[in-house]
Amino acid sequence: MMTEGINEQNFYEKTYQFVKKHNAIDNDFINRFAKGDVSEEEFRRFSIEFYHFTREWPAILGTLLVNTPNEDDAANLTTILVSELGDMDPTKRHELLYRKYLRSIGIEPADIVKRKQEPTTKAWLDGMRTFFSSDYYEALGAEFGLENMAIPMWDKILAGFEILKQKYPKYKNADIEYFTFHRELEEHHEEAMEDVLGTHKKEALARENFFKGAEGILNLENKFWLGLADRKN
Repeated sequence: MMTEGINEQNFYEKTYQFVKKHNAIDNDFINRFAKGDVSEEEFRRFSIEFYHFTREWPAILGTLLVNTPNEDDAANLTTILVSELGDMDPTKRHELLYRKYLRSIGIEPADIVKRKQEPTTKAWLDGMRTFFSSDYYEALGAEFGLENMAIPMWDKILAGFEILKQKYPKYKNADIEYFTFHRELEEHHEEAMEDVLGTHKKEALARENFFKGAEGILNLENKFWLGLADRKN
């Protein structure tokens, strides 16, 4: 665990920089995706496996919410969860936007639900459930990691779509509202996590477990991305 040099004064800054430089958002697959340098099979595998995350994420986030004892923290998480569910507008539910994306590229969402997940996808989602239902500070750290890696992730995905829709003309009409919509939201999600530990950041064990959660979930996400590559790569 890379906690050397992290103390109460620089805790958030150091952890934030660790997240922004993590391989979860700087690895072979996502960097190739950003350049449009993925095969059609890799593109479709990404679309399918990411739907497993999109579909299960509200329940995973709900697990964190019900295990959050601090009311201020719970309020921030509730805001994020309500956003996921469409901010009181069922037609804007995020998973529904992703279903529209899938249908626009010729994939039926109901068929994916029946499919066995890639092992690295399952490990990532199971890891979220584990972190979010275990030590409270680890859970907050995992959520901090996920929220703060999101902006560069969406930027790379959106850059890739611009190229891939030209590279594979049959996907030129792909409905990517799900992705553009999430990119617009992320600054607000980062703001909600800015001081999520509150006074607990004075406690060395809280800081250690928080960092452990952030590092652990990002390690699993890195493997998720690498698991999307064609096996020959």
